[in-house]
Amino acid sequence: MKLNDVMRMTFSAREFTGEPLPDDVLFDILDNARFAPSGGNRQGNRVVIVRDAETRGALAQLAAPAAKRYTAQVKNGESPWNTINPTKVSDAEIASTEPAPHLTDSFRKADVVLVFMVDLSVVASMDQFLDRIGVISGGSIYPFVWNVLLCARQAGFGGTITTLAAAMEPEVQKLLGAPSNYAVAAVVPMGKPVKMLTKLRRNSVDQIATVGRFDGPGFKL
Repeated sequence: MKLNDVMRMTFSAREFTGEPLPDDVLFDILDNARFAPSGGNRQGNRVVIVRDAETRGALAQLAAPAAKRYTAQVKNGESPWNTINPTKVSDAEIASTEPAPHLTDSFRKADVVLVFMVDLSVVASMDQFLDRIGVISGGSIYPFVWNVLLCARQAGFGGTITTLAAAMEPEVQKLLGAPSNYAVAAVVPMGKPVKMLTKLRRNSVDQIATVGRFDGPGFKL
């Protein structure tokens, strides 16, 4: 499969057939994905491979509180977990909301769950003094995560980036024996997708790229 095809057909897979993802295939995926860039090439990336059903279940439970809030906000027509627009959903409403099953069930049903972490002691967080949530540190881990998903798609497998469990980061660190300086960046369930999508819907180039300025004309040929 050509690179352009893989980029255009790597989708978020949450439902899996139960077919195993063999260790040799997973090793090959990680062996290729590790060449992703990171800040200063410091390579503070770490991935924990979780196959044990009990641990996968524990990760699902740790994702549940954030999933409850996510579900309640979506039901209220909000963009969930948004740092710009405060939620109007009460704590009581969140507590009484059952999380949408697809947000946590994939951890239990996937053949393997990959927990991606980044060592904050080697990351240059250029936005640490700005008056907003930090995003720059992710540049040293998410290219690696995405490389894994691209390689998995090429190998006939799939997964999805989830971040709900990160809201319970100290508990995830304790569960997996990770030091406190390793931030939880993504929890990725992986396996053989029930349906392998080949056509994805995305905004066009002129909708995401402008010329000269943010308010400049859309980039077209």
